[in-house]
Amino acid sequence: MRSDRLLSILLLLQTHGQLSATDLAGRLEVSVRTIMRDVEALSTAGVPVYTVRGPQGGIALLPGYQTDVTGLTADESRALFVVLAGSAHTDLGLGQALGSALRKVMAALPAPHRGDADLTSRRVLIDPVRWRGAPGRSDLDVFQRAVFADRRLELRYRHGRDNRARTYVVDPYGLVNKAGVWYLVADHEGDPGLYRLDRSQSAVVLTEPVQRRAGVELDEVWEVLRRRIDDLPSLVAVTALVRDDVLALFLRVHQADLAEPDGAPVPQGPGWSRVELRFRSVRAVETLLAFGPGVEVLTPDEARRALSRQARAVAALYAAEV
Repeated sequence: MRSDRLLSILLLLQTHGQLSATDLAGRLEVSVRTIMRDVEALSTAGVPVYTVRGPQGGIALLPGYQTDVTGLTADESRALFVVLAGSAHTDLGLGQALGSALRKVMAALPAPHRGDADLTSRRVLIDPVRWRGAPGRSDLDVFQRAVFADRRLELRYRHGRDNRARTYVVDPYGLVNKAGVWYLVADHEGDPGLYRLDRSQSAVVLTEPVQRRAGVELDEVWEVLRRRIDDLPSLVAVTALVRDDVLALFLRVHQADLAEPDGAPVPQGPGWSRVELRFRSVRAVETLLAFGPGVEVLTPDEARRALSRQARAVAALYAAEV
């Protein structure tokens, strides 16, 4: 609706100051001509909006002009009060600020919408944090300092693919919270990388200024990295029995391969537990041979055959020495 778009233009200009017509058109997914017509409509309605011509020009509001949120629809008002309890805001130390902000929004809402917004806040709760999955607050503070101070970060990081720790000096773009798990998006030697915070063994903020690629923003790098993961082939689901005397070590080594990061093994008779895993390929399942007779793959049959072939090959290699 045009009224929603006019309010969006007002809020964008109020937040960002001067923006070009092209930028506004891109953000609101309309043409530049539509933006110019909307700006003219705002001006006619008495909003002190003006345009600046030239290469450094754009659209802006007169300094000091503020609008309120009385243009919110009923659904928009309710959406604001689906509070993410105990999640990203709290992790970042913004839990109290969020509560204060929502109280101010409530006070500014049109009277007919306040009841629905309040009811929504008391009836709907979203907590995206996985069980035992979040890093400690002190760890997150270090990453925040690097991100907001635009400083490089020395990171000691344990990779899920081989459980080995390596040290990197990275250039952060920012932090991303996905399904309750925090990630650092950063360049290492100019190449983008994704670092899960709960796999970091240590993080030190350096005095050197960050060296990001010019003109590249967090959302762009995140989109590239996200697609790398989303576009991977379907994972191979593996059910395995693990002997209890090696179970603790197995879970440490293959934590990244668990079907659910917090999925608990299921006891399967005396001395054994069942574990559900996911691997990128059948070939990757062969890493389970490192546990010898301490692990038995039950399904899929393709993985059992691959393990059998590898086991026979290893046995043949050493048979001549017996």
